[in-house]
Amino acid sequence: MELVPKQSIYSVQLTGDGGMAPLPADSPLSTDHSAWLHLDYGRPEAQQWLLQTSLLNEAAREALLGQSNRPKLLRYGDGLLLVLRGINHNDQDRPEEMVALRIFINAQLIISSRRRPLLSEQDVYQQLQEQAGPVNTGDWLVEICDTLTDRAGEFVDSLHDSILALEEVVLENNLPASGQLSLIRKQLILIRRYLSPQRDLVARLASEKITWLEDDDRRRLLDIAERLRRWLDDLDAGVARTAILADEINNMMTAATNRRAYQISILALLFLPATFLTGLFGVNLAGIPGAEHPWAFSIFCGLLVLLALALALWLKFRRWW
Repeated sequence: MELVPKQSIYSVQLTGDGGMAPLPADSPLSTDHSAWLHLDYGRPEAQQWLLQTSLLNEAAREALLGQSNRPKLLRYGDGLLLVLRGINHNDQDRPEEMVALRIFINAQLIISSRRRPLLSEQDVYQQLQEQAGPVNTGDWLVEICDTLTDRAGEFVDSLHDSILALEEVVLENNLPASGQLSLIRKQLILIRRYLSPQRDLVARLASEKITWLEDDDRRRLLDIAERLRRWLDDLDAGVARTAILADEINNMMTAATNRRAYQISILALLFLPATFLTGLFGVNLAGIPGAEHPWAFSIFCGLLVLLALALALWLKFRRWW
């Protein structure tokens, strides 16, 4: 008889009324009631148990040991092997670096594994603690898909708010902080990369001919797939809006550069006559007018100032400045 693995994150038995009962480590694992074993496959004890248990086939072992990252759904008899992705809320990690949750599930047993903590797993566990959780394995699968989708939707909404804030900054003719727009676009693209196949996976799951999935479970899975489709539409709209923002920011930067170049050109034009005259009167040749006059230099500087003012007024009159 299989034993409950040591140092598992959660080892519980679903009581069938929304609650749970803990399963002590090394206690016999009964298949008479639905059980949930949640492991960190980075721990040596969890790896050893996954490699030695007779409850899993070779493909399920590889998946639960972290050999696959992309969302996937495989069926083995009356059991399912899934790889789902959730938003990364861990410190010093970026949300778009989504956490993989690997699941093997059948009518009486759930074996899940992950490397980094995931808020969605904690949500389901808290529901069980509050006697408001899933009553069987099919209900558990729907709940985990639901919480993963809710967390993804919250992050998509936060990206939407960030884009709105950027649009307000650009409308006020200000430039956003360096790298801010690039980060948002990266997050939009990466999140969409994982949510798109996950939406197809959930929709396919609703149509699988699994005996332990009830009609209500399938209806809820289709609703989750529809919500994922809406989040994907929002992500696509976000990508388009950030592309428009990028074009607008580039136009603003180009206009600012042209404006500065124009101002420099005007300044150069103002000093052009003075440069010509100083060059002309600076030649070391005899016969320069006023060379012997004591006020010649002051008069010459005054004429240069008057010439610059006259040129500035002419440019202003012609609306060049």
